[in-house]
Amino acid sequence: MTEQPGTLSRAGLRRVLAVLCVTEIVSWGVLYYAFPVLAPGIAADTGWSIGTITAAFSLGLVVAAVGGIPVGRWLDRFGPQVVMTTGSVVAVPAVLGIATARSLPWYFAAWVLAGVAQAAVLYQPAFAALTRWWGPRRVAALTALTLLAGLASTIFAPLTAALFERWGWRATYLALVVVLAVVTIPAHLFGLRGRWPEPDRSEHAEHGGHDPGAVARSRPFVLLVVAIALGTFAAFAVVVNQVPLLIERGMSTTAAAWALGLGGLGQVLGRLGYGRLTAHTSVRGRGVLILAVTAGATALLGLLPGPAVLLVAAAMLTGAARGVFTLLQATAVSDRWGAAHYGRLNGILAAPAMMATALAPWAGAVLAGLLGGYPPLFVVLAVLAALAAVLALGSVPRHRGS
Repeated sequence: MTEQPGTLSRAGLRRVLAVLCVTEIVSWGVLYYAFPVLAPGIAADTGWSIGTITAAFSLGLVVAAVGGIPVGRWLDRFGPQVVMTTGSVVAVPAVLGIATARSLPWYFAAWVLAGVAQAAVLYQPAFAALTRWWGPRRVAALTALTLLAGLASTIFAPLTAALFERWGWRATYLALVVVLAVVTIPAHLFGLRGRWPEPDRSEHAEHGGHDPGAVARSRPFVLLVVAIALGTFAAFAVVVNQVPLLIERGMSTTAAAWALGLGGLGQVLGRLGYGRLTAHTSVRGRGVLILAVTAGATALLGLLPGPAVLLVAAAMLTGAARGVFTLLQATAVSDRWGAAHYGRLNGILAAPAMMATALAPWAGAVLAGLLGGYPPLFVVLAVLAALAAVLALGSVPRHRGS
């Protein structure tokens, strides 16, 4: 079966999905998950503080957030092949710059360039590609992508650690950039070929041809942006600060780490159930439900003194909520306004969320200090997630109903 202009055959759709699953694992592994493994080694070797090293990494995430807005426009216009291939090419000198940095200005500049690459190769462009090409079947494709890309940390954290033990952090980054270049550049260039289809104007036709600027200024879109940003901040602050909380509750470091790992299992289970959730809930209903569950599970972690089994169960529940939250964000624009301007609108939606991701580790630790411990921090995070759920009530245009 051949590929028709503006469409992909079934084989073409499977090819695109398989390519993106592989390249997202590698891109996340090299550009994101390698850093927390290598950061202590970088600090020990260079004499730079962990805080300074992490600030450069966070700056890269902020650049990725801001860069995601123009990248979204380019995706709508040119499609993912050019954008994601360019991002992979840019990632090579960025990682080389990190690996060879001998001064802080050079190190920070390399992470800024890495942020440019992240904007063009991480989830947002992949979501845009699957949303446009897979059309009404996008939820199945997005679920598969996020399930498999979730293995990035599972694969690259131990791989990075093994390379570091043998070669040190600089040689490790040099080895990883070879993997990134060899895998992602040809995969994006040849695997994402095919005509970029026109959006389905019959889907949400009442908004499909509207000026995306008008949509971005509308009250439902603004409320959606704020709700997603608050939910993202709460979810990522929970991840980073969960182990210290559980240790404060009397669990050993090993047990707390296992609880965090089981939260990752909950994340997978949550994503597996997202398709069924979409079949039985409205756009508004599932947004409010997912954020409300996030708030409730976070509050349980903050308020439960024990026993450990209940704390682990709450950790798994927060993981499940976090898993479906990723898919909620991926489908939020297309569920409300169709795919006509998905790249641009999702870029705007994702920018504050990615900034929240970058700030959550630092802000969570600071708030825990100001509030006198991790339990009150988790209560505050639960309140933020609950506020996001309330805002989500108004995030659906009137024509979409409930």
